[in-house]
Amino acid sequence: FVSMAGLGADRGIRTNGLWGWEDSETGREYAIVGLSNATSFVDVTDPAHPIVLGTMRMTSTARISVWRDMKVYRNHVYIVADGAGQHGIQIFDLTRLRDVKDAPVEFEETSHYGGIFSAHNIVINEDTGFGYSVGSSAGGETCGGGLHMLDLRDPATPVFAGCFSDGETGRRGTGYSHDAQCLTYSGPDADYQGREICIGSNETAISIADVTDKANPVSVAIATYPSVAYAHQGWFTDDQRYFYLNDEIDEANGFVDGTRTLIWDLMDLDDPILAGEYIAETTETDHNLYVKGNLMYQSNTSAGLRIIDITDPEAPFETAFFDTSPVGGRGVSWSNYPYFKSGNIAVTAGHYGLFLLKKREVDI
Repeated sequence: FVSMAGLGADRGIRTNGLWGWEDSETGREYAIVGLSNATSFVDVTDPAHPIVLGTMRMTSTARISVWRDMKVYRNHVYIVADGAGQHGIQIFDLTRLRDVKDAPVEFEETSHYGGIFSAHNIVINEDTGFGYSVGSSAGGETCGGGLHMLDLRDPATPVFAGCFSDGETGRRGTGYSHDAQCLTYSGPDADYQGREICIGSNETAISIADVTDKANPVSVAIATYPSVAYAHQGWFTDDQRYFYLNDEIDEANGFVDGTRTLIWDLMDLDDPILAGEYIAETTETDHNLYVKGNLMYQSNTSAGLRIIDITDPEAPFETAFFDTSPVGGRGVSWSNYPYFKSGNIAVTAGHYGLFLLKKREVDI
C-alpha cells in the first residue's frame, strides 16, 4: 500500500486513473497513478517495498480535476484530464525513471500536445501506433467528443490524423465517447480481419467503427440495451468474441438489483447481440474493467476490486475480491492494472492511495 502522502499528493487530492509500464531493458515494473492535480510514478517491482520516484504536475494552464487518465506507447505515457480547462496531452518519456536520484523528485513533461484542451480518456492501439483522445471538450479540435485520432509513431511528437464521431450516440447527439478500446482486429468476423477497430462506450450506446483509413473512418454498428443509464467503459475478451461493458449509473438510478455488467457477443461486428447480463451480489457503481485471460478485473467504487471468472463468457462468477474502502466510501476504486508479467495488480483507492495486490490460487 502507498498512502496519498506517499504518492506526493497534497491535502484533499484523490487518485483516479491508472496504467502500468514494464521496462523491457531492466524488467522493472511501474505504476503510473493519476491524481487530481498530478501524476505519480511508482516502482512496484517489489510490491512489498514500492518506491515513489516522483510526480509530474498538471499543465500550468490547467485546473484541478477529478478525472485523469493515461496510456503507454513505446516507453512514453500520454496523460489527459477532463474538466481541466487548457490541459492538452502531457507526454513523458518513461525511460527517465531508470536513473532517478534522490527520489521522490518533481518531473517536467517531455513534450506536449495542444490540439485538444480537456479529454476524458486517451486510447492507444500499440500495434499501429495510433492514439485516440476521447471525450474532448473545452477547446481545440474536440471531434464532437468522439475519436480525436493521433499518429504517435514519433512518440514525442503526435500528429493529428482525423476525427470520428457517430452522431446517433451520446447524450447530446454528437457521438461523444466516454471511453473506448481500439485494436487490430483478429476476432471471429472474417470481414474485419486485420482492420483497426474501435469500440466506443458512448453514454447511450456502444459504437463500433472501422478506423483503418483515418481520412475515411466508417461506422460499423451501434447497439443499445435495456435500462441504459450511462454506457461508461468496456473491454474485449482476449479472443475478441465478447465485449464486457459497464454502465456507470444504472445502479444509482435503481434500474438494476446489483452491479451489472453487459455481455456483448460480437461474432458479427455488424450485428452486436446482447448475450446476457452479469448481476453481482454487490450493489455498488461499477467503474473501469479490464480482461486478462479468463479473468475480468472490475473496479467497483466502494466494493473495491472484484475479479470475475469468465471461462464461460456468458456465465461469469466472482472468484476473488479486495475491499479498498473497509471503513467507508473514501477508498473508491476508480481503476486497476492487471497486466504486469509478475501477476501483481495495481488498484487506485480514492482518498486512500494505491494498493498492490496478487490473486491467491486456492485449491477447492
